[in-house]
Amino acid sequence: MEEICYNLDMTELLENYKQDMKEYLKEEYDAYISSFEQEPYSGLRVNTNKISVEDFLEIFPYKLEPIPWTNDGFYYNSEDPVSKHPYYYAGLYYIQEPSAMLPAQVLPVQENEWVLDTCAAPGGKSTKLATKLKNTGVLVSNDISASRCQALIKNLERFGTKNMIVTSCDIDKLVNYFPECFDKILIDAPCSGQGMFRKEKHLIKAYEERNDSYYAPIQKSIIENALKLLKNGGQLVYSTCTFSPKEDEEVIQYAMSICPELKVLPIQQYPGFVSNEYGTKLFPHRVKGEGHFVSLLQKGEKTDIVSSRNKETKFSFESFSITSSNAHQETIKDNVYLVPNLLIDTKGLRILRSGLLLGEQKKNRFEPSGQLALALRMKECKNVINLSASDPRVIKYLKGETIDTKDIKSKDGYVLICVDTFPLGFAKVSKGICKNKYPKGWIYR
Repeated sequence: MEEICYNLDMTELLENYKQDMKEYLKEEYDAYISSFEQEPYSGLRVNTNKISVEDFLEIFPYKLEPIPWTNDGFYYNSEDPVSKHPYYYAGLYYIQEPSAMLPAQVLPVQENEWVLDTCAAPGGKSTKLATKLKNTGVLVSNDISASRCQALIKNLERFGTKNMIVTSCDIDKLVNYFPECFDKILIDAPCSGQGMFRKEKHLIKAYEERNDSYYAPIQKSIIENALKLLKNGGQLVYSTCTFSPKEDEEVIQYAMSICPELKVLPIQQYPGFVSNEYGTKLFPHRVKGEGHFVSLLQKGEKTDIVSSRNKETKFSFESFSITSSNAHQETIKDNVYLVPNLLIDTKGLRILRSGLLLGEQKKNRFEPSGQLALALRMKECKNVINLSASDPRVIKYLKGETIDTKDIKSKDGYVLICVDTFPLGFAKVSKGICKNKYPKGWIYR
């Protein structure tokens, strides 16, 4: 678990860092330092692929306040147990630091596009991009760390994402497979983390070993390769959670020097934002959030060519069916997947997840997966047990326990367990007793 620091001892901030910020912020420096005495803000973002913002506000039990710079994000009281509520397990929202919601918000993704998230784990920005695509087109989410990709996959699955490809490699490897293939690209680059010092105290110590001079060459390499992956006329967001010009403005200057047709596009401004010709910065003493830098770029002139809409295909299994566009069914070692149509030879590319895991084919029967359940709508399954969020059986189910449903009419066999009409997972019913099929790695804790 991340170490949260609310009242940071100023002696823990490095003297050279404080001096740099004093020169950078000038008369605002004292206000910046004072912000470390305040508690960080907590935020969540609604999964609009499953529920509208309006409907979510109707059913969510805790107080929320809109985050100005995003259309689906809200502040919540950090004392409210939002990560324990069944709606979280149903994938109705993602918990995310408020300023970190800006990069994916400003990238103008449209349905049916090819979109790349270059440094995607643990999935906050990828899940937002998925809601913009609305399960059309292709979402490639890449992270160099295979272990961090496990959280990325889990979060995309919880959001019910069907059109994902999760890869784990250096970005230059992707260039060999996807040259100028992507309509939109998001880079949330690895950085020195200056903007997160208030919230994540351990980053201050890490800054001693790896400061802005360490990360700048890495960031320049990432954006250089990203430009090779971006279509002409495509758009790219470069972002960091740091304030250093070496990692922010100078990286944009470098990108423009190697790609003369690249230009910076304006970002909608909100109170507290600080902008220059290269992008927008968020500071914790100016906004209700931590630190961030965001730049929206366009390669060449924007084209009016819209990616062709793919025909929806229905895939049916016994008591349920699922529809998808731009996908085909594929079986790998008895596991059945719904895989996006890439029409690209990906042999040699480290793919950790290709599409949606539908389930496992065992001899003459098919066992649906928990991932499939979260991608379904209740109406897509004929055998359903729908419980209210206040029913204690919901938590029992999420803990992997057997539940008694004799009071609810359902057929024997696989049944979709829902909370207030939103799927959680499968169970197998026999005479009113539900044998739990909830994935062990997702158990409620």
